[in-house]
Amino acid sequence: MDSRLRALADLDVAGTREGCGRHEYDGTVQDLSPDGVRMGLARLNDGPAYPDPHDEAHVVAFEQRARVALGDLALHRRNPLAHLSNLDLACYDREYAPAAERAEARARHLTGWPDAVDASIEALDAVPAAVAEASLGSATGLAAGLDPVKDAKALAAQQRLVEHLTNAAATSEAPVELGADGLTALLSSAEALPVNLTELAAAGQAELDRLRALLDDACARIAPGQPTATTVRTLLADHPDISGVISTAQAETYEAIAWSNASGLFPETDGECYVGPAPESRQWAMAMMDWAAPFEPDAPSWYHVTPPDPAWPAAEQAEWLSVFNSSSLPAITVHEVAPGHYTHGRALRRLDSDVRRLLLSDAFVEGWAHYVEEVALEQGFRDGDPRFAAGVALEALVRVVRLLCAIGLHTGSMTVPDATALFTEQAFLSGPAALSEARRGTFDPTYGRYTWGKLVLRDLRARTRSDLREFHQALLSLGAPPLGLAHVVVE
Repeated sequence: MDSRLRALADLDVAGTREGCGRHEYDGTVQDLSPDGVRMGLARLNDGPAYPDPHDEAHVVAFEQRARVALGDLALHRRNPLAHLSNLDLACYDREYAPAAERAEARARHLTGWPDAVDASIEALDAVPAAVAEASLGSATGLAAGLDPVKDAKALAAQQRLVEHLTNAAATSEAPVELGADGLTALLSSAEALPVNLTELAAAGQAELDRLRALLDDACARIAPGQPTATTVRTLLADHPDISGVISTAQAETYEAIAWSNASGLFPETDGECYVGPAPESRQWAMAMMDWAAPFEPDAPSWYHVTPPDPAWPAAEQAEWLSVFNSSSLPAITVHEVAPGHYTHGRALRRLDSDVRRLLLSDAFVEGWAHYVEEVALEQGFRDGDPRFAAGVALEALVRVVRLLCAIGLHTGSMTVPDATALFTEQAFLSGPAALSEARRGTFDPTYGRYTWGKLVLRDLRARTRSDLREFHQALLSLGAPPLGLAHVVVE
């Protein structure tokens, strides 16, 4: 990497190592102390401009994002998320290198935990109580799989971090909200796209209304004369048992890849994609893609689908399994595998620009995977089955409510109970699931990125003069640019 990319990578060691496959960072923990971050920011933009104007704009946008997020807003002092990612060891589970090499890197990473935790505790001096409480499960989960004797120093450090967050959860008076100006600055800088929160919220509400109509129509075709809520309850209860979750997802993975390639609408989906539970430390995630990253030798990617623990109470198992219902799981698979994240990951590997393979906009990555769910529905995946249409609508309703709640929570117009009620009423989530989604909004203020990204890509599609295949090829040839730079595909 050149000096400008290195400076950006040094400010996001965990994401660069795992999402991009820069394994020179294996075994390394980032210095997220206030001084460490300050020195990292000082190294930004230390190098010549890129000859490709789009690559130059791409890098400038990421440099500005870092200055706003870590400089102006100092998110590393109020949000434990980057600190937890910095410690996470699950990145060594995928087989991107020989097992001995990954084990050695994992051991080095673990020896860095005490210093990293000291830096995190120094930095995390403005964590809101609700954010600390929402982070405790992930912080505790970092210890999964560690040996109490061999890893005693690392575990002691991890326990110090848990205690720090526990104390913040009990005593912090820091406000949850970033404020309208702070959220506007964060979103605008992250995507090189000026944001008006009032207009974005209005677009979100319009999308919510459209999706409710899509769901109503699908449910009317599934069970004519029944209320939508009644039909949704029936759909959520139709799911495989614990032993059938993985095999069902595997079959749907084959189906989605075959359809994506046969459609001719997307870049080729090649390589190998395995299906199985997430590593133990990440089993809070029901479904996620862990792709063969752009800079590493090719290896199987993993579509992680995690069934509930058989030891859980029956009611908790049923609630978890309802996510894998026969309507939603195909939509989730399209999103995570093809033509969603896995297809996107394969396209990234074929690019020859280091900028485009390294600097990945979260809103573009998630926006693409969310956008193609409905493209698949429109283009005949499962022959227009209304159950698939219902699944697409249900998944999309969760994401659009995230957008509305992120704006509400961080402008102070909405409380966590308000957000919980909105997820319950509009996204058909049960109490614990709705509360979990609402709490996520406190520490993930950009989690409206799924819907925002989808809306931007859908608008570009409406403006393009190319056919759908050419449009998709042009989009993914940019890698995963900030949303504000994707307009070049229609110019």
